[in-house]
Amino acid sequence: MTLCYNRKVTYLILVCIFCIMPAIAIEPVTTTALIGGLFASGALVGYKYVWCQFSECCDSPWIRPNISAMNRKLFDKVYGQHLVLDTAVRAIKGHVVNKEPSKALVLSFHGWTGSGKNFVSSIIAEDLFKMGMKSKYVHLFIAELHFPHLERVETYKSQLRRWITGNVTECPHNLFIFDEVDKMHPGIIDAVKPFLGSYGEIDGVNYRKSIFLFLSNTAGTDIAYKALQYWDEGKKREDISRKEMEEVIRQSAYNEEGGLWHSDLISSYSIDFYLPFLPLEKKHVKLCIRDNLLSKGYRVTEERLNRIANELQYFPPAKNVFSKSGCKRISQRVDVVVMEEEDE
Repeated sequence: MTLCYNRKVTYLILVCIFCIMPAIAIEPVTTTALIGGLFASGALVGYKYVWCQFSECCDSPWIRPNISAMNRKLFDKVYGQHLVLDTAVRAIKGHVVNKEPSKALVLSFHGWTGSGKNFVSSIIAEDLFKMGMKSKYVHLFIAELHFPHLERVETYKSQLRRWITGNVTECPHNLFIFDEVDKMHPGIIDAVKPFLGSYGEIDGVNYRKSIFLFLSNTAGTDIAYKALQYWDEGKKREDISRKEMEEVIRQSAYNEEGGLWHSDLISSYSIDFYLPFLPLEKKHVKLCIRDNLLSKGYRVTEERLNRIANELQYFPPAKNVFSKSGCKRISQRVDVVVMEEEDE
């Protein structure tokens, strides 16, 4: 009981000291003696515990994979993407529960805009890190923002390597998200290749506990063609298998202009899974509209769902099966249509 009380008092003293030190001047000898005394009492063993109650650290509760919540959110909020849901959750679970994974996990998301790539990435971040996308261990790179200039490719590669090395040195559990890989200059993404291998450590740093997500529109046309082929033949899109899609995506990504064009990541088989985001049918779009209406407190009716869904464009022209923009433009359409109804 006394030990527990003394530990709590020591933690309180530490908090007070580190709060007031910036505001007052303490001579070096006094400061050294004070910290030395705390060391002798074992207080600095608890300093990390105290600090991590208020600031994000590479430990629980800040890093707390919740695979059950991730699985529930994905299945409740992501529509028409059975291949992504089936594979992503299992791959991430297998990676995070393994205390010594053989390599960093690399997932490559492919499909047209609005199909859910960024949405799925944000859910993954939310259920791996307490602060989600705001976590200092989650890194989002956007091609046109972070790597805009062709003449600076080598500089970008060097900066990217240093950024990854510095962050993984601090904490082995990091999530790196590369968005718009199709708009990235060829060669830049190959900078991450050394960190994706099965090396135990590189210069004393273990990269195998990190996760890399590549988001790209590359192969979107081939994915849509396969989905349309199934629709024309009267087959369920849920019957499309990961195996038949992976090679299609891999070949398209390797040969299409963009960040993965002739990439070493593909030829060296560094990417673990190529996951297709299928184009969304009107029934999926209406589910997205329903969710948006509910989130804003609007009434949901079949008439309203159809009216908003019909505001979007669909393809191919003669059949109008798939939404050209997926669920991307729904939020703005919902607001406009609801206001129009109120004015009628």
